[in-house]
Amino acid sequence: MQSAKFGWAVIGPGAIAATFVAAMRAVPAARLQAVWGRDAGRARAFALRHGLDARCVVEDLDAVLGDPKVHAVYVATTHDAHAALAARALAAGKPVLCEKPLTLCEADTRALCALGRAHRVFLMEGLWTRMLALYRTLGSRLAHGELGELRSMSSSFCCVVPYDARSRLFDPARAGGALLDIGVYNVAMARWAVQSVGGTDEPVVERSLGSLCAPDGVDLADVGSLRFAGGAVAQFVCAFDRVAANGLQLHGTRGSVWVPRDFWAAQCAEWIAADGRREILHLPHAVNGFEYQIEEAMRCIRDGQIESACMPHRESVALAREIDALRALAAAGGRCIDP
Repeated sequence: MQSAKFGWAVIGPGAIAATFVAAMRAVPAARLQAVWGRDAGRARAFALRHGLDARCVVEDLDAVLGDPKVHAVYVATTHDAHAALAARALAAGKPVLCEKPLTLCEADTRALCALGRAHRVFLMEGLWTRMLALYRTLGSRLAHGELGELRSMSSSFCCVVPYDARSRLFDPARAGGALLDIGVYNVAMARWAVQSVGGTDEPVVERSLGSLCAPDGVDLADVGSLRFAGGAVAQFVCAFDRVAANGLQLHGTRGSVWVPRDFWAAQCAEWIAADGRREILHLPHAVNGFEYQIEEAMRCIRDGQIESACMPHRESVALAREIDALRALAAAGGRCIDP
């Protein structure tokens, strides 16, 4: 596989898969080997729309998973199908890059990671933000103490989506809702910042969440906060009913960082030193940002690894645990302090 093309199979030919395919085409060693969807007609339309050979559309998932020219699968279905499809691929010996959230709860995430380890097959949650060039550079500077002690953070991920009961975003059966779909990024990057500064994970000792629900009961908007054991506090908002700057701010004792827009896909940030000096960091994507997680997954698979240091299994489990806690808190309608 080192010299041959690396064959990817896309499972779930939707909008996010289109972003994946666009990035994959720019990775010299990669090619699209197969596309599978529950609706074969939709899969064929996807292939046609993206100029793909119709022969890459395979109606039998077992045939995809048994194809020796498929070296990994990218699971891009709705959230509710992630766990079962990823498990099926792992059991067949196929490495998996799966869209976030990896599963819908901590227990299922633990089980999926255990399955990957049992079969010695690579598995990574597609938290692509952690692999962007900007965050790798920022993470290095945080680790070297340039921000000092991390005191507080804030982030927003909001957009206006007209309510449609047929949309996956508002469908409880398909794991709709703002927190699972976009709030994952707010929580994940707060965890990333704490880990980058301190060099280790820190538990959340206090959390709060207020949610506004859509008519079908899924969360339309969430406003929350997390206080980590080391004292740093992260405030966030994620919503389908409002406009926001969609930025990320980190505040430390020696400086601050401002990612002004679309922090989950960021290419630019401003570093503000304690003496007021300002530095602009501009690290553009080669394509759309997905290329870095594709390259990372391919590197790990070719090296015989079963997880990536950029998004290890333990981080997927911890992230799922935090999302579980926030969803439970929203259901209870309040604030929680861990003992």
